[in-house]
Amino acid sequence: MAVATTRILTPVSKADGSYHRPTELKAFDDTKSGVKGLVDAGITEIPRIFYQPPESNDSGHVSDETQIHIPVIDLDHIGKTPLKRKYTVDRIREASEKFGFFQLINHGIPVSVLGEMKEGVRRFHEQGTELKAQYYSRNLTKPLIYTSNFDLYSAPTTNWRDAFRYISVPNSHNPEDLPEICRDILVDYSKRVMEIGKLVFELLSEALGLNPNYLNGVDCGEGLSLVCHYYPPCPQPNLAIGTSEHTDNSFITVLLQDHIGGLQIRHENNWVDIPPVAGALVVNIGDLMQLITNDKFRSVKHRVLANKEGPRVSVAGFFSPPTLSTSKVYGPIKELVSEETPAIYRDTTIGEFNTQFHSKGIGTSTLQHFKLSQADI
Repeated sequence: MAVATTRILTPVSKADGSYHRPTELKAFDDTKSGVKGLVDAGITEIPRIFYQPPESNDSGHVSDETQIHIPVIDLDHIGKTPLKRKYTVDRIREASEKFGFFQLINHGIPVSVLGEMKEGVRRFHEQGTELKAQYYSRNLTKPLIYTSNFDLYSAPTTNWRDAFRYISVPNSHNPEDLPEICRDILVDYSKRVMEIGKLVFELLSEALGLNPNYLNGVDCGEGLSLVCHYYPPCPQPNLAIGTSEHTDNSFITVLLQDHIGGLQIRHENNWVDIPPVAGALVVNIGDLMQLITNDKFRSVKHRVLANKEGPRVSVAGFFSPPTLSTSKVYGPIKELVSEETPAIYRDTTIGEFNTQFHSKGIGTSTLQHFKLSQADI
């Protein structure tokens, strides 16, 4: 397969009239080598397409309040006593309402499997461009695609990361079509994350005062996509961003991150670090969950910083029914709506919701588009 030769995009000043962003984006895209290709080429200054807009560069507003800690929830023995389960459900409810994030330990996935998953991601991204390029695509319906910035042509800034995405569930493809370099661990890890997702949906259902089977029963966990990120070391991390400030267009996201860190959430107008916890999985509430819970659970803005250290590796498991295989309508859960707490959002399909998300690129508010006006409430 012919692969475009990596061209080092030249950083230019804002006063340089020769800069034409669409042309630079196309040149970057055509290399099929992503951000890693730039680093491999030995750049010491980042191309202009990666510059953050000045209004986004507020990295100084980082909370130093030591009392802010994202809850770490221990799932050990959760099913053994009603008291233990109630305690866990109460902590998940509080975390989902206050932070929109929590970490899980003793979740049942062996540390060896977590390590192999991270290594599989590293192996894929660090193989030759010619081998990766056969998967390079912007067709989001394919079971596995490799790309750099799914919203490359619509987002205001290009993120300092590459990724490959695997639509794990439901799937009708042959596992032999997956890259051999990470095939076995992709299949194994996705099955294990599906089990974690089912349990989390049970606990979230109970936290809402509903039957434990409620969220699984309305197919919140019927689709899983693994997005495997690779953040190369950045020569000018103060100018770039690993992942722009955004919320997720999922019901929940289950994240595996490595030891490097850089993940932050927006809490009370400050950025708060979510430091890596050995063996833990990070869970966050997505926009769809906020919509159906009528703002009871919060989908919180988060970002990943660029770093001179790297590469950073993470695996985000997004739980959401597949766009093409469901016409199910989702809206605020009727048990959570009353005269005192009327519906805040209108009903929508997954297809409509995802179309809105992808049309604007990462960082835009998908939920805002589905809010009912005061006249409708």
